[in-house]
Amino acid sequence: MNKTEEIKLTQYSHGAGCGCKISPQVLDQILKTAQEKIPFPNLLVGNDERDDAAVMDIGDGKSIVSTTDFFMPIVDDPVDFGKIASINAISDIYAMGAKPLMAIAILGWPVNTVPIEYANMVIEGGRAACAEAGIPLAGGHSIDSPEPIFGLAVTGILDTKNLKKNGGAQEGDYLYLSKGLGVGILSTAQKKEIRLPEHDHIATDSMLKLNKLGAELGKQDYVHAMTDVTGFGLLGHLTEMCAASQLSAELIFDQVPLLHKEALDYYLDKGSVPGGTNRNWASYGHKIAPVSDYQKNILADPQTSGGLLVAISADHKDEFEKLIENSEYSAHPIGQMKAKIEFDVYVK
Repeated sequence: MNKTEEIKLTQYSHGAGCGCKISPQVLDQILKTAQEKIPFPNLLVGNDERDDAAVMDIGDGKSIVSTTDFFMPIVDDPVDFGKIASINAISDIYAMGAKPLMAIAILGWPVNTVPIEYANMVIEGGRAACAEAGIPLAGGHSIDSPEPIFGLAVTGILDTKNLKKNGGAQEGDYLYLSKGLGVGILSTAQKKEIRLPEHDHIATDSMLKLNKLGAELGKQDYVHAMTDVTGFGLLGHLTEMCAASQLSAELIFDQVPLLHKEALDYYLDKGSVPGGTNRNWASYGHKIAPVSDYQKNILADPQTSGGLLVAISADHKDEFEKLIENSEYSAHPIGQMKAKIEFDVYVK
């Protein structure tokens, strides 16, 4: 048995992947400020908008996109951990309709607890993910920390006219999701040591897929809004889209893609509900029309390296679906944007 089989990285983290994200409710308290806001006219997207990345207009029709994301291990394999954390961070660039340019690594490592060669493998995974995205891992910073932490700060670029935000959706727009839900449930089953061997690959396979589709969607005028689904779950990121667009949304639950329904049902029956699900619900449950516990556990499940949530003009639905059909990606219709009513999201 080699060392990578002996040491399980997830045992060294209290939270898994984006499931360790601070809840929206607590984040609001952290980010509030009494300081006078300094205007930066070229800052097209900043912290106020709760979007996926910051965007700065640099002139000549171009903008720079900047983001960072990091977390604790969600898988035991160090190379896969490095890849997933990197792909998750790069996704924020794609979610703005941009193309990534380069990345800087963020590494926290318990140097006296977990062998250094594991940190090396994590970095190698990060390099591999960056190479797949066509960018260099150009540097970084590391600290000694109680738990393993890895992620990236990523810089991207786009034609300013192609900028996609989580706001801008229009009434009647169709909603699509490019990856199935259930990462949090499957990851929690792993930490509880109840996950069956035949299910080990399901979440990992999904998390290892880059959201390169976003860069292509940035070029399409019929894409009115876009974001990626991560730690706040589908409902959390959809409520952000609704708030930014001043609309409500209707989800058709049976059309929401799942990574593996039978596996998710099996683990939910065994109580495999991430703590992040309940934190999410405590933050935004009042914005959601009544749902069943099962629907809540699926739709508020914290995702890591989740899919893109896209609002498409109703007039270009066929064009969008043809683009997807002719690509290596998938996208599933899950609902529609509606005029603003009492709740942000209604689930049918």
